[in-house]
Amino acid sequence: MNKGELRSHMLALLNRSDCTDALANTFLDQAIARIERTLRVPSMEQQHIYTIDSASGVSELFIPSNLIEMVDIHADGRALVRLPGHEMVEAQKTGAIGNPIHFTRVQGVLKIHPKPTSGSVYLNYYGEFTDLVNDSDTNSLTSIASDLIIYTALGYASDYFLDERGPLFDQKAGAFIAEIQGQADSAETSGTSQFMRPTHRFED
Repeated sequence: MNKGELRSHMLALLNRSDCTDALANTFLDQAIARIERTLRVPSMEQQHIYTIDSASGVSELFIPSNLIEMVDIHADGRALVRLPGHEMVEAQKTGAIGNPIHFTRVQGVLKIHPKPTSGSVYLNYYGEFTDLVNDSDTNSLTSIASDLIIYTALGYASDYFLDERGPLFDQKAGAFIAEIQGQADSAETSGTSQFMRPTHRFED
């Protein structure tokens, strides 16, 4: 469904003559924002690549504006380990240059140490869905969970209009999000792509 279709379906289920398109759009936006705070599925996964080219080294990386939650950050084939802020301050005082092994988030910046002078740093994260601006717009969430968006929006509409159906709408939205998250979690722990690591290794 595109944005216009989502709104039309939501308004049909709400069945109120006093809910304008503009108000319905607000409920849809609120619904998507709420879903983004809760849902963690592969379609939300994104990667930002920082290309390093600085003779003096780079100690700070700006976080993408659409980041919701970090998954990991790595460089030179090694995952960076998070340090408490005060430890990063002490580490950066050394001015060490080389492949980074530690990071700390400070507001909208990732501080890394040691300072790399070349190569790439990879940030994997869960990001926001593409905004729905025009009625013809779609995103990955509208493709996989239009019912979740609609019923979450109906919950907000019920709060606004003091509609007694609010608990029913919220219950259905909760069932939809649990179903989608459960499917995503199951895909990560089952199937032919999974394997068991050996507990011991024997050399010849």
